[in-house]
Amino acid sequence: MEKAQAALKAPVLHITDLVSSRSEGGPHDYYSNGDYWWPNPDTEDGLPYIQRDGQTNPDNFNGHRIIMCQMRTNVVHLTSAYVLTGEELYADRAVTHLKEFFLDKETYMVPHLQYAQAILGVCSGRGIGIIDTLHLVDVVFCIEHLKHCRAMTKEIYTGLKTWFCRYLGWMLTDPNGIQEMNKDNNHGVCFFVQAAAFALFTDNERIVDFCRDCYKKGLLNQEAEDGSFPRETGRTKPYNYSIFVVDNMVSLCHLLSKPEDNLWEYESPAGRSIKKALDFITPYVLDKSAWPYEPDVMHYEAFPARTGYMMLAGCTLGREELLTLYDNLPVESTDEEARRNIATRQPLLWM
Repeated sequence: MEKAQAALKAPVLHITDLVSSRSEGGPHDYYSNGDYWWPNPDTEDGLPYIQRDGQTNPDNFNGHRIIMCQMRTNVVHLTSAYVLTGEELYADRAVTHLKEFFLDKETYMVPHLQYAQAILGVCSGRGIGIIDTLHLVDVVFCIEHLKHCRAMTKEIYTGLKTWFCRYLGWMLTDPNGIQEMNKDNNHGVCFFVQAAAFALFTDNERIVDFCRDCYKKGLLNQEAEDGSFPRETGRTKPYNYSIFVVDNMVSLCHLLSKPEDNLWEYESPAGRSIKKALDFITPYVLDKSAWPYEPDVMHYEAFPARTGYMMLAGCTLGREELLTLYDNLPVESTDEEARRNIATRQPLLWM
């Protein structure tokens, strides 16, 4: 309620509020730079940028990501207050945020990420950039909770569904989207979290089934015999990324499970499962000093942070230790990296 009061007073944000001179798109096109790319010290103009994995360049443009995340956060807090109290003023403000960000002619965001995570001197955008809209998964749950409020007209609701339908279509057919879909690390997982959530919201059962099949036959193959994810433990931020990939695998189990096909209980022919992944990571979020890999090169002290998977897996699988951890961690991290990597701001809206 405290956050909702602040969100009532917060300005309505739009993708058009900031324009980067680096973007090859227009004012309605989302734009960002790859986080770990830096000016080339061997060239006069710094181009092409070079990668320093795990080390975030503070001079890169991330203004659109911040706007999108703040919009999401405001909508989540306002929707939560509406669910708790039934007071329409919270819903009114939440719908205003949604309408202006996604639909209004002067301020809408185009439903694609053609220019996300661009690398200066290399490319104008990449498939990897699709991870930036992971924060919009919360938004579709909010829209459903707001569906019958007085401010959510049929026109607005239909418009929002159309926006996410078009974005999902772009994700599934654009070369950038297809590239991201086939990534064999956390990026592939996060692609399917979005695809599953947006397909459920837009009643696209064919894509929901496709996502479920890809979880079983593709994404679980990222898991090692001990439940770890080698593509994440091999990074320069293995602790952060290991938690992150489990968080999103849990999200997929929550989104895609149904009584006759329960992914929480599913085990692949090779013995891979979400339970095994949780068995691997849980001891290290409970006792970070036992972490057997190198510490992260940056933001190591920010983790573990309160993360949605602790609530979802804790409730669904009866893992009390995860629920206790969720309760004991700070309600909200002050570290920007941790906030960026937590896709679910309020998991109770998912349940």
